Order: sequence, then structure tokens, then C-alpha cells
Amino acid sequence: MASTDDLGGQELSEIANYHNDVVDSLRFFWQPSYQQGNPRFIGATPEEFREALRELVLDRIEETEIRSTFAVLAAVEGALRVDYLLRATRKHKEPLSRAFRQLYRRRQERAKFDEDLLDLWAEHHPELMRYIGELRAALKIRHWLAHGRYWQRPTNGRFDFVSIYGLAELLLADFPLYRS
Repeated sequence: MASTDDLGGQELSEIANYHNDVVDSLRFFWQPSYQQGNPRFIGATPEEFREALRELVLDRIEETEIRSTFAVLAAVEGALRVDYLLRATRKHKEPLSRAFRQLYRRRQERAKFDEDLLDLWAEHHPELMRYIGELRAALKIRHWLAHGRYWQRPTNGRFDFVSIYGLAELLLADFPLYRS
């Protein structure tokens, strides 16, 4: 079974550490004392300078939040896809593994994450429905990002980095995933 950080390529904690390092770096880089000689602010009044810095910090941090959220969702999908492949290609006897083997015969690696894998998880582990529902809601932000952000960004406070990271930790701790 998997630990919350056992994702093969990138651990959740690595994503969080990277996120925090970037946010801290942005805050440092956009300090007024560090940016005073920056040519982009030539001619700005002190108030315009402070406001421009504040907006830049907020914009860059928001973008970092979005990208880090995407990385966490990708890591969760990766963990569930690895689990699917392990169950589909091994001789595990429990019902979910059998269902994954049937799916694998039809779709192999082309199984759809939301419609195929999450549907089977929900069917065979109804106790995980709350997590599956939250993950499906979070996938809206992933779709928005992956498809070029050309429609209104999904909001409602549940799609920030901290919320998605917390969901990922709970999900990976409670889903009985195979790792090898």
C-alpha cells in the first residue's frame, strides 16, 4: 500500500517544498529595497512603485498557486494510474483489481481517469465517495489549466493550493493503493 508521499516521480512534500520556496523567493525578489533600481519602475511615484510591486507579488504568487495545484493534481492522477496498471497486470483477487483487469483488456493504458478509474473506485469503495467527489470537483481546475484557460476560472475557494494539497494527502492516505 502507498504512503501519502510515495508517488514514484515526485512526492507531495517535494511539490509543497518547491511551492513554498518559490513563494518565499517571489516575496524576497519583489521587496522595494531589491527593486528600487529596476528600469521598469523609472518615472513611477513612490506610491505607484509600491502599488506595482504589490500587484506583481500577488499576480506571481497566484500563478505559483495555480501551477502548484496542477502539479499536485497530476501527482494524484499519476498515483492512481500506477495503481490501476499494477492491479490490471497482476493477479490480485479483490473486486477492484478484477474490475481493473476487465477495463485493461478493453482500454489498456488509455483508460479515462475520471470516467473509468474514478467510477470503478467509487463502485468498489463507496466509503471513498466523498474524496472522489472532491477530486472530481478539483479536476475542473486541472481541465481549465490544461486546455489553455480560455473560459472562466473555476472558483469557490476549494481550488487553492493548500486545499488541493490537503485533499491529496487525505486521498492518498485513505485509498488502498498498490505500489509494487
